[in-house]
Amino acid sequence: MKKILLITVVVAIGFTACKKKDFEDSYADPGKISTSTVDKQFAGTLVSRMWTNTDKGNHGYVVPQYWNYFVVLRTTLLHYTQAVGWENSDNQYVPGSASISDNWKDYYYFLGQYRELEKIYSKLSASDQADNRIYMIAAAIFLYDQTQKMVDLHGDIPWSEAGKLSINGGNYSASSAKYDDGASIYTTMLDDLKGFADELNSINVPAYIQKKFSTQDLINLGNITLWKKYCNSLRLRILTRASGSSAFSSRASSEIATILSSPAKYPVVASNSDNIKVAVFDLSSDITAKSFKDGLEGDAGRISNTAGKVMIDHMKANGDPRLRVMFQPGDSAKGVYTGVDAVGDRSAQDAAINRDSKIALYNRSTVSRNPYFPGILINAAEVSFLAAEYYLKTANLSAAKTAYETGIRQSVEYYYWIRTLSNDASSGPLTPTNAAEVNAYIASTGVNWDLALTTADKLTLIATQKWIHYSVVQPHESWAELRRLDAPALSFEVDNANNIIKQPPVRWFYPTSESIYNKTNYDVVSSKDNLTTRIFWDVK
Repeated sequence: MKKILLITVVVAIGFTACKKKDFEDSYADPGKISTSTVDKQFAGTLVSRMWTNTDKGNHGYVVPQYWNYFVVLRTTLLHYTQAVGWENSDNQYVPGSASISDNWKDYYYFLGQYRELEKIYSKLSASDQADNRIYMIAAAIFLYDQTQKMVDLHGDIPWSEAGKLSINGGNYSASSAKYDDGASIYTTMLDDLKGFADELNSINVPAYIQKKFSTQDLINLGNITLWKKYCNSLRLRILTRASGSSAFSSRASSEIATILSSPAKYPVVASNSDNIKVAVFDLSSDITAKSFKDGLEGDAGRISNTAGKVMIDHMKANGDPRLRVMFQPGDSAKGVYTGVDAVGDRSAQDAAINRDSKIALYNRSTVSRNPYFPGILINAAEVSFLAAEYYLKTANLSAAKTAYETGIRQSVEYYYWIRTLSNDASSGPLTPTNAAEVNAYIASTGVNWDLALTTADKLTLIATQKWIHYSVVQPHESWAELRRLDAPALSFEVDNANNIIKQPPVRWFYPTSESIYNKTNYDVVSSKDNLTTRIFWDVK
């Protein structure tokens, strides 16, 4: 890997979640910030989301790491999607305050870094701005990817005016940010991404900028073509997510059609060689997945990487070639794959998970103990499943089938590729897959496109494959798609011990700090601050 050189993470954050004392203690006086440059701040902006060295350690919201998985995801999204199995408990569906507050704080730290990049860029001459334009486009694409996830968690969030403490010269009152409507944020992102897609087709990056960009670009290593594919694939994801909303349905249909019919102009991620990711090259660097083990497997007495029954049963029943690369039988299971029944008896769940060791686990060598596990942003299988849904909606069943089956093949290839990155052998040797096995899976009863007789049945096939593919790797996208499509259908224990929420929520709370330190703006959206107000795209 190119060494991560000359990164400057300027300390500038939006006044949205913390009290003034927190900013004074944690962030430098904007008037005393050392001089940075566009290329340094660009790299710093990326790193601040990939590897956030905050007061509690390395959180890592792109490359999988301990804090994000164990504290943020373990009892929230990984449960809401049944990507993992767990023992039911009282009050289990209410997201913890640490999950919410840390995710919120780290996003706004990241947004503050992006605002500082905007500030530095704004002070350049017109000619220097033109030369450095690629940094701003790339940073915005990555920002919008991460912002989409925040909107999908909370709905309305502070955004257009957030992160401007440094730009406002350290004026805390002026930096208290209003909440932007989630749909309006989606609109702005889609407008900008469309503009970026066109601009990237004609952008001229000077050689001296390209050399620096290739070094500082930790995602695509300076490859402009991959940035085009990232941009258009992200457009496809956001358009699909919003497509059920009446305000977006026409736009989504038109723009998705244009993207999918214009690969030369609007290329997308179409093969695993194009996957948009943060690769881990050097285990001595800051960007690694070494703490993924503790994040997913859990600590002493708390096992977190167990499999859910619905996913395991579907994979077993249909001969899924991903089963052995994604999972491994429990240590005492004698080779049998068994998942935790989400609506099973609690004592039986406890015995199976914690005493009998018969529950299947995520494959340690492929997933949790793979220190080279990449930070996945967008991949080919995901794009194929999005295309399959569009073609199904437009009654192009032949194209939908092709995209659906292509997505399955890409997903199988993807997981076996991830295993090749690992230096861990604790799960034992892996039997390779082959075309015959994959073809047999695609022809199996629970997967076969032609055996699904209705549009709803075919959409469930797509949704199920997307859900398996996302697994624990892309939990934000998985939870969003489960809420949007209501497929595959998952059953959960009714939590009668809780009077607020008895089933998984449809959004997260805002952190309590918002109602205290950003009260005027929070009061405008306070009526939505519950676990039952749907995100604008969740209309089914």
